[in-house]
Amino acid sequence: MTQTGFSRAPIAVLAPDAEEAGEPVSAGGWRLVSWRDRRRRAGAGSLTDSDRSIVSSAERRQPRVRWTMRGVHTFLTVSLVVVGLGPILWLAKSAITPTQDTLQQPFALWPNGMDWANLSTAWNDVEIDKYFLNTVIIAAGAWLFQLLIATTGAYTLSILRPKYSGLLNAAVLATLFIPAVVLLVPLYLTIVSPPLLGRDYSMLNNYLAVWLPMAANAFNILLVKRFFDNLPRDVIEAARTDGAGPFRLFSSIVIPMSKPILGVVSVFAIIAAWKDFLWPMLVLPDPARQPLSVRLPAVESQTELDVFLAALAIATIIPVVMFLLFQRVFLRSAGLGGAVKG
Repeated sequence: MTQTGFSRAPIAVLAPDAEEAGEPVSAGGWRLVSWRDRRRRAGAGSLTDSDRSIVSSAERRQPRVRWTMRGVHTFLTVSLVVVGLGPILWLAKSAITPTQDTLQQPFALWPNGMDWANLSTAWNDVEIDKYFLNTVIIAAGAWLFQLLIATTGAYTLSILRPKYSGLLNAAVLATLFIPAVVLLVPLYLTIVSPPLLGRDYSMLNNYLAVWLPMAANAFNILLVKRFFDNLPRDVIEAARTDGAGPFRLFSSIVIPMSKPILGVVSVFAIIAAWKDFLWPMLVLPDPARQPLSVRLPAVESQTELDVFLAALAIATIIPVVMFLLFQRVFLRSAGLGGAVKG
């Protein structure tokens, strides 16, 4: 007897084919199996499942195979680090390296010392601070508008579901198949002379000309809709039963459960706005309102190489820092699973 008052007696397992296999069978077709036999057979089954790979467990125990696999893993890891981080590290190194050293010995680590003045020169003389602020304003506005349109549009298609939701969903999906270059001219004409605002009004050199087109992002709407479709319907129906209206349901129930997908859309929106070049160049012709992505190519011919590389390094700080801060949310939300576990 154990401490709980029960002994580990054999357990009865139904095995209709046990008699054909030559195993002892009790009356009624039940085969008695001890706890030890059951554990041994379960362990054997797990080992069989784990062996279903290109290299089996027995082969991994061989020194030659083990060292070969370690060498391949090390080579792949180093290659990924070099390909992924190599350009960024080289840019960071070149940002504080004199021009002659970069041209003569591009891969040497500061043969004649570091030149930290490149950063201050790029920040002040090239006016990176002003263009940096413009980029932050554009990215913040694009993030706000994209998040607003994506969440409200997905909420309408997934939660509210009006009668024409199927047609509307198909129309949103169809816009993904239209090349962006086809929409460039009509979208620009709309910005130059917005409808219902008069012929004399123009949105050129206005940040709304960048924010509004970025807000109409069908990919973000469908992405958030996919996440909203997986939200627990019992919670939503319970809130409706308690008297929550559409706005209260959206702000108090749906949005708090959607933080993972909001993080993914935020990263997409800010990175896209930060690196966009063509559209801001068209609708923001005034250099004083242009972002870094537009101004840096314009000042390249008038700037020393070391200062220009320092300006590029400053421009890459925000995207890198953002990914480092949100990488956990971004990677966990990539699968777009449900909002509630269990």
